Amino acid sequence: MGIIIMIIVGGIIGWLASIVMRTDAQQGILLNVVVGIVGALIAGLVVGGNQIASGAFNLSSLLFSFLGAVVLLAIVNLFRRGTVR
Repeated sequence: MGIIIMIIVGGIIGWLASIVMRTDAQQGILLNVVVGIVGALIAGLVVGGNQIASGAFNLSSLLFSFLGAVVLLAIVNLFRRGTVR
């Protein structure tokens, strides 16, 4: 059951990050989920510990996951377009 919740939360975080980075029209639901989960994993590695992957859904872990997804989208945009929007 934890993996399903992580996919749903990752999808929401990825979708919100894609709205902030204005890439929502370029990617679909699947890429939103992937960006959210990978962003959460990146944030967990940077901050110290995999908080979302271990099942800790508190405000700080969600915020760091969102920031990780935004950073991931910025890096993808940098390589895709040559500049960060």
